[in-house]
Amino acid sequence: MPLSPARKIPGPDMSTKGLISTIQKYSTKDGPGIRSTVFCIGCNLRCKWCSNPELMEPGIKYMHFENRCIHCGACVSIASNQSIKFAEVGCEIDRARCINMDECMDICPREAFEKVGYEITSEELVGKLLRDKVFYDQSAGGVTFSGGEPALQGDFVVEAANLLRQQGVHVALDTAGCLSWGELKPVVEAVDLVLYDIKAFDRDIHIACTGAGNEMILANARNIAQMNKEMIIRLVIVPGWNDQFTDIKKRLNFIKELGKGVIRVDLLRYHALGAGKYRRLGLEYPITTGLECDETLLEATRQMAVELNLNVHLE
Repeated sequence: MPLSPARKIPGPDMSTKGLISTIQKYSTKDGPGIRSTVFCIGCNLRCKWCSNPELMEPGIKYMHFENRCIHCGACVSIASNQSIKFAEVGCEIDRARCINMDECMDICPREAFEKVGYEITSEELVGKLLRDKVFYDQSAGGVTFSGGEPALQGDFVVEAANLLRQQGVHVALDTAGCLSWGELKPVVEAVDLVLYDIKAFDRDIHIACTGAGNEMILANARNIAQMNKEMIIRLVIVPGWNDQFTDIKKRLNFIKELGKGVIRVDLLRYHALGAGKYRRLGLEYPITTGLECDETLLEATRQMAVELNLNVHLE
């Protein structure tokens, strides 16, 4: 597994720093009401269908938008170690050898490069988020920490969550739960709601899909349920990867066992909207594009959830 981001970097005011990519305002998909979603960088899973590949590895990334490139040669001329050269469209970048990407980005006249990631203290972040408090209050919304895996930056998320809740802001954590309970528990305690991803129930399927087992994930789901913390369970269905009906049935039965803390189950159709990001990062998209979910399977899954008295929402 890749190393997680540093968790405690004291700033001048001793406020904890975190590494994030962006703050998405006016989100309606990451919890109740109108929300701001904070995307944290770094993840310890490698889901084949990940729509945020820029958030997987720790550290700052650079995207190259080939459609903006006019082959002016500015970046090619200054790139260290001759690490950038022209491609048929855009440029080919050897990211391991290019150590002056900031310069290449700054010199580009068409803004074909985009930097992803910046450090921010918890206090600075909360200051930005509170600017939209009126929207949270009017819509019963709030702030969601997502990623990546935000719990890998536990100190940062806990500190920011505590500051937000002191101001009456509802806070949610979007997590895959693949870390020790000792690491996850304080983050869960600091929030009002947990959005919990369950990719597969069978261990081998989970490894094939994410590169890791799911023992901690299932155990942590039970731990959260025992805390009586509200949970929304998310089940993404990806054709050919985790759409085996027998495994979906096991997932739903497991969710039923978690009890009344599960306030909703979100059944999510696979989409390939993140495929372009892989290309901009110089990565190959890991699975076949053009896959479409079996609507009959989705409806059967929805009906099964209804029969188990689960509050299911199909997206």
